[in-house]
Amino acid sequence: MLLNKIYYLLKPIIPHSLRLAMRRRRATARRIAYAKVWPIDAKAGTTPPNWPGWPEGKKFAFVLTHDVEGSRGLGRVERVMKLEAQHGFRSSFNFVPEREYRLPDALRRKLDHAGFEVGVHGLKHDGKLYSSKTTFAARAARIREYLKQWNSCGFRSPLMQHQLGWLHALGVEYDSSTFDTDPFEPESDGAGTIFPFWVPGLNGNGYVEMPYTLPQDHGLFVVLAEPNIDVWKKKLDWIAERGGVALLNTHPDYMCLGDKSQANDEFPVAWYEEFLAYAREKYGDQMWAALPRDVARHYCASVAPEARNSRKKICMVAYTGYEADNRVRRYAEELARRGDQVEVIALAEDDSPLGTAEIAGVTLHRIQKREYDERHKWNYFTKLLRFLVASSLFLKRRHRENRYDLIHVHNVPDFLVFAAWYPKWNGAKVILDIHDIVPELFASKFKSGGGSTYVKLLKAIEKMSARFADHVIVSNHLWQQTLTSRSVPKEKCSVYLNNVDLALFYPHARTRDDGKIVIIFPGSFQWHQGLDLAIEAFAELKKKVPNAEFHLYGGGTTTAELLALAARLGVAESVKYLGTASMDQMPALIANADLGIVPKRADSFGNEAYSTKIMEFMSQGVPVVASRTKIDEYYFGDGSVRFFPSGDVKEMSKAMLEVIENKALQERLVQRGFEHVGLHNWDTRKKEYLALVDTLTTEPMPWIPAVVDRTSAPVEERSEA
Repeated sequence: MLLNKIYYLLKPIIPHSLRLAMRRRRATARRIAYAKVWPIDAKAGTTPPNWPGWPEGKKFAFVLTHDVEGSRGLGRVERVMKLEAQHGFRSSFNFVPEREYRLPDALRRKLDHAGFEVGVHGLKHDGKLYSSKTTFAARAARIREYLKQWNSCGFRSPLMQHQLGWLHALGVEYDSSTFDTDPFEPESDGAGTIFPFWVPGLNGNGYVEMPYTLPQDHGLFVVLAEPNIDVWKKKLDWIAERGGVALLNTHPDYMCLGDKSQANDEFPVAWYEEFLAYAREKYGDQMWAALPRDVARHYCASVAPEARNSRKKICMVAYTGYEADNRVRRYAEELARRGDQVEVIALAEDDSPLGTAEIAGVTLHRIQKREYDERHKWNYFTKLLRFLVASSLFLKRRHRENRYDLIHVHNVPDFLVFAAWYPKWNGAKVILDIHDIVPELFASKFKSGGGSTYVKLLKAIEKMSARFADHVIVSNHLWQQTLTSRSVPKEKCSVYLNNVDLALFYPHARTRDDGKIVIIFPGSFQWHQGLDLAIEAFAELKKKVPNAEFHLYGGGTTTAELLALAARLGVAESVKYLGTASMDQMPALIANADLGIVPKRADSFGNEAYSTKIMEFMSQGVPVVASRTKIDEYYFGDGSVRFFPSGDVKEMSKAMLEVIENKALQERLVQRGFEHVGLHNWDTRKKEYLALVDTLTTEPMPWIPAVVDRTSAPVEERSEA
């Protein structure tokens, strides 16, 4: 984007022929590099969620628009109008309010009376609209005046520049400054869809975004020197088959109308007329020939606000295996479900290969293998540092290609948030999501005192990381109190529990009938989880319940030690380590268990670490036995869990036996568990998270003055602030 700013700064002094030669050279190389996604990007044809279809059952929408860049184009508007009317079409003409020409009131009225639409095309066609927020604010106030004076409801930025989060300041019904795929534009990051979408703003406001989906005339015929309209025909047929919007943007400036010899930056208007005839003859009544405002209004009238699809570009970064991390997946897949373009940078667990994969609409980039040999803190730090560097470089490259709106970084570690430095520098917003409060976690994991130099350093890093982020999410209210007391302002911090996602953890049928009593633990095998205590308690239980088995899913550096402990206690055959399981597999595995165990140590990090497992057990109708920790008592004080004193092996064994033998207790725990999940699940919080994303990616500009009523007088030329 810096190069684009330099280009537009120098553009006035670069000869037109040189600019055209530069574009042609760049386009030739890009046509080869992007052959798989231009002129057709297969992914862009995906029907968005809650799509209502077109009026009267039409197959697709056909929309014609024009950008009038200079006085040459202005002089050709009426002849283009006449040509379109002869074929039964009406279009939208977007005019530049200031600089080379002025839109005559008589022409504007003629367009309106003939059923055409008038839109605003920036303020000045100079590539500087988004050069700074100050410049944009000054121009936005002027643009709003022209929107009102011209009775326009639509906008398009010159040169297809786009900052969708800024355009709420214009108060338009729709914008059309993006495209599904066009690698030849200076800002070549596409919206990746041939359907309109909603750009949500603050307080429920927003506007419809309509990407152009057919290649622009200048790029196709002047830059790429295509000798015919075959590309237009091919793309139109593809769009029609998928039911999207065939939105064409042409420029009267570059249409040679035959009244003089064709310039080197023009194409025969006969090609445009041929395309109109092709569309009319092939599709006739199957297509909805509409104006852009008609499409925007149909969208808003047909799709409820809460069901509108968005197309924000979001990347998540997490030092974890994505498939097994419920928290990361919950966010990512919820965003993907509403139509956002979501990517995740994560680790490759177990046998998962490095590289890119698609999971439930999310693009996953596995960039580093997970190694469970983190016994020493400096060994662990080295792996984290490697991931920081790798994810930073990856984000920098992808942001140049895709221009993210938001980077959502998940700890551990906190300093991973600095991987987003390049996107943040270029305008993306950053969330730091604190799954585990790091200083306390590391003090527990590596047996360091709270006053050690290492822990003090981690607290300093926590503070710097929180300051760098635009917003901080923390996974429970106790940790929020800790963080806001030392690292982050309250207004910049939200709590999102690891609430169970009912889209994944809906009740699964039990399929096991082998007469065994299965106790289950899924998660990381860290010291604070108390698995060694649970195995000791299970050995006691086994004496009274000989058909019991303890199933362990997950992993960590202590796996071998835990299995060795089971062998020493004589229960090796009944303590079964079953490796890791994806979140897709976990609900069915839990549903086939008889008891869920959460044996955390209350005298460590685990005392305030919220356990996602409890609600996952509850969602499948499995009773829960858990150690009495500060955090779990805070959230589960309603008798929905059978607590035991943390660290007490005998009491843990006694609690497990009681739940196994007492059917009335089982039923009560299961019923209260279902009630708890019904009140506290992801469905009850996801709207707040989506609203947070939309708020962060909307640029509020309250200092823009109110629109001036100039309906009776022309807007006078004046200098910018």
